[in-house]
Amino acid sequence: MLLADGSEEIEAVTVIDILRRAEIEVTAAGVTQRDITASRGVRLMADAVLADVTDAPFDVVVLPGGARGAETFRDSRAVQQLLERQHQRGGRLAAICAAPSALASAGLLRSRRATSYPGFLAEADAAQLSEDPVVTDGLITTSRGPGTAMGFALALVTLLCGETRARDVAAKALAEYP
Repeated sequence: MLLADGSEEIEAVTVIDILRRAEIEVTAAGVTQRDITASRGVRLMADAVLADVTDAPFDVVVLPGGARGAETFRDSRAVQQLLERQHQRGGRLAAICAAPSALASAGLLRSRRATSYPGFLAEADAAQLSEDPVVTDGLITTSRGPGTAMGFALALVTLLCGETRARDVAAKALAEYP
């Protein structure tokens, strides 16, 4: 999970939480620093800085949204290189809300079906823009925004661990709802 100042906290924390509930090891990496101020002022502490983990093989690289955070992902040479390496080695990529624009910037959404927060992807960025809450096309998963964060996270659990594990995590998470 990449984090940058301005990342959307609901999307980042929900995905990290659900993946960890599924017993998936998650490394939250700040693009330039560990101490992150998210889009609504919530302070997050990343596990590492991207430069320290950039060469590690990841099952999936996840980008939360938040316009300012997504701009950082789009404009960071290190992030763009990580996305390209992940794609070239056949690894999964996932982005939600404004962050699919960083995938588009790397040219990774061409000829794919994708979704994002309205207005953050253009028809030139993807072969088919979708309004579905979560879209997986090949090894790339995209999602719409904060309201779809749980579904996005569970889709990643399904892709990484199977539908049974995703259903179990969802049932336990919902059982904890008052």
